[in-house]
Amino acid sequence: MFSIYTTFMAKSIRKIYLDYASSALSGSANPGAIHELGVKEKNKLEKARQTVADILGAHSDEIIFTSGATESNNLAILGMRSGGMVTTNIEHASVLEPCKHRGATFVLVETNGIVDPQKIKKALNKNTVLVSVMYANNEIGSIQPIREIAKEIRHYNKTHKVKTRPTERSFGRVYFHTDATQAMNYLPINVEKLGVDLMSFNSAKIYGPKGIGVLYVRRGTPVSAIMFGGDQERGFRPGTENVVGAVALAKALEEVEKTKEQEVKRLTKLRDYFFNPLQHSNILKNIGMLVNGGLENRLPNNVNITIPKIPSDLLVIELSAKGIMASAKSACKAGDGKASHVLLAINPNLNETAGSLRFSLGRETTKQDIDYTIKSLAEILKKLKKWYN
Repeated sequence: MFSIYTTFMAKSIRKIYLDYASSALSGSANPGAIHELGVKEKNKLEKARQTVADILGAHSDEIIFTSGATESNNLAILGMRSGGMVTTNIEHASVLEPCKHRGATFVLVETNGIVDPQKIKKALNKNTVLVSVMYANNEIGSIQPIREIAKEIRHYNKTHKVKTRPTERSFGRVYFHTDATQAMNYLPINVEKLGVDLMSFNSAKIYGPKGIGVLYVRRGTPVSAIMFGGDQERGFRPGTENVVGAVALAKALEEVEKTKEQEVKRLTKLRDYFFNPLQHSNILKNIGMLVNGGLENRLPNNVNITIPKIPSDLLVIELSAKGIMASAKSACKAGDGKASHVLLAINPNLNETAGSLRFSLGRETTKQDIDYTIKSLAEILKKLKKWYN
């Protein structure tokens, strides 16, 4: 009788929200609040965290939600304990800039845009604390040998243990971070199999909303907060959590994993179908078109070329006028009038003002889209004859 009465009373309780200082009630409460609505939001957040952890093969307490991959990269690098950094010369700006701040050693990639793991190993020394190598390049699509690099780092750690006393814990360990932003849609992302200690990615690249990202931090990795003001996200990321974003990211990641194998096969065929006429075009041969990056170990959705005699921004605008949205280089550096640091890294003889055209394919891309793009590019090049005659 008592339970029936209390159930009836619970259903009839009027809800009055008086916690607007914590979060304006525009669909959700603050997940840090201990009242009913706050607890519901916290549960949603933790369910999303567990979903992400399960997909990555991680523990839920190793998943930190951030505002995006840029913040995740900065936290991984600037939050790492003091010591030396090793990275490559084709990283995204959100890795390059904090690494410069930390005084990193930059290892040169090969002409195909891939770094030799042995070069990474040779760059390690007793002061090194972190290696940061992107999983796949955002401009030329080159896929880095992450597992092999992790293996070299593990071997280095085993053979360079430093102890002051037998009972003390080893110090001097080198940790491994990868920016997996471009890889999430197409490559294996189990952190244990990859052998990484930290991994960054964001939601926008996996068909989720902008403004939410993840940093995976393996238990025991010595990363400290670089922002202060709250204990959210285990103290790594102060501020009210973006619950809606986290839930959407988790759903997007689930969908990516579900369709990954099929989509990789489909896009690989489309990418190769795209490259074929580009490489056999008489106009492009006469202009001296270059394919940027190797055709092996390349993301299935990436086509990147350089047409040396025509400004890339002009080509992007001409393509846009025909309804084709491509890019000259990373959107973070678009419009600065300089050649991409990635292009200069794989082709040092390239003119500093030379640019590239990056066509990146996705879920909505069809064979008809490729045909129209090839046809339109040929028309544009005929129109711009004065640039290369």
